[in-house]
Amino acid sequence: MSRASKLTLLGTSLFAGGMVMFVHFQQKYEKEAMHQGVVRDMEQQRIKRERQLDFDMQRELEAEYKKDQTVHDGSNESRGIGVGIGVGPGSRGGGGTGASTGSTTTTASRAGR
Repeated sequence: MSRASKLTLLGTSLFAGGMVMFVHFQQKYEKEAMHQGVVRDMEQQRIKRERQLDFDMQRELEAEYKKDQTVHDGSNESRGIGVGIGVGPGSRGGGGTGASTGSTTTTASRAGR
């Protein structure tokens, strides 16, 4: 064999061996990456289960508390804010005209409750 053919054979053999090693390590890396995905999914499922259990527990507590006490929705109408304050025959301040200073004070004090 000539010197050129020996170098060509050596070069192609090294290239083929390098490719085999590269593919081997690439597959190993991909397998590890896929395993990390499974681990990450399992962790997300665990967190989701914990959150669902917390939510269910809070729902049960809310139902229990609603049985024991009266619960208001917290809207403005239920507290009387902005609904008929300082206006009408039953208001303080002379019929809701705003002419007296007592009406403003009463309205402000009611709104602050």
